[in-house]
Amino acid sequence: MKVTVKYFASIREAIGVPCEALETQATTLSVLRDELIALSADHADGLARGKLVRLALNQVMVNESVALTDGAEVAFFPPVTGG
Repeated sequence: MKVTVKYFASIREAIGVPCEALETQATTLSVLRDELIALSADHADGLARGKLVRLALNQVMVNESVALTDGAEVAFFPPVTGG
């Protein structure tokens, strides 16, 4: 399936691109994250399993167990704090 992946803040800085269109066999966001980590050292650095990463699917905050659908927009970003 085809998905659009967007990266924000420090994750975008680590990976070096704001977004990419990908073909994937992933069935969940967790599997997609693992596929991305395997793409390059930059992806592995930005999306490392030891880092807290927030996800959105089609602009709705979700957890990694959510099913991925064809044509989806997935966003990865670090947690933020406000005050």
